[in-house]
Amino acid sequence: MTDQDHHRPLRSFVLRQGRLTSGQKLALESQWPIVGLEFQNDFLDLEKAFDRKAPTTLEIGFGNGDSLAQMAKNAPECNFFGIEVHRPGVGHLLHLVEEYELSNVRVMHHDAVEIINKMIPDGSLDRIQIYFPDPWHKKRHNKRRIVQPEFVALLATKLHQGGVLHLATDWEHYAQQMLKVMTAAPDYANQATSGGYAERPDYRPLTKFENRGIKLGHGVWDLMFQKLP
Repeated sequence: MTDQDHHRPLRSFVLRQGRLTSGQKLALESQWPIVGLEFQNDFLDLEKAFDRKAPTTLEIGFGNGDSLAQMAKNAPECNFFGIEVHRPGVGHLLHLVEEYELSNVRVMHHDAVEIINKMIPDGSLDRIQIYFPDPWHKKRHNKRRIVQPEFVALLATKLHQGGVLHLATDWEHYAQQMLKVMTAAPDYANQATSGGYAERPDYRPLTKFENRGIKLGHGVWDLMFQKLP
């Protein structure tokens, strides 16, 4: 391992290139100027970005955006801020924003760790959700998983008192690691009455991928931890 490898900064992603469909290209062209936000090295005024003051949920790595768009459609009284580095996923979400006529979604195409460090004001978020992050299932790659003590500590600074960090994974080993990390984190309290995993809340839609896994007998684990005073 080189010295550079040892000090490699935590990132929320590994960049994977993908080909855009014609619909995704059109959505990026028409919707990005309306709901897309560019990276800036300064704190974001969320009220100005959404043209209103409302409870705000941040989703880190929204994939193709299906569940985020559905949540925004089901809760028009709330703001939804999504971050994703996979451009086709961004294009698909923007297509859904246009199809559902959503005005409560804002999107960024950039590394989430850098956005959170430099753009998200402390205490400004009601919920942060990370659904099905890359499990890095090979043991030698486990250290690349995003749910690590230093990262959840950073996220705690962005939640207001009583805000919730909601995690979900379909990899049991990762679920165990998540629970261990979150239980040890001093800034959070487990919302599950059993002190373990939580029931999937109604607001989190089942994705096609998740439904397929459930039919095959695969498990899914939700964790919900509340920010302490």
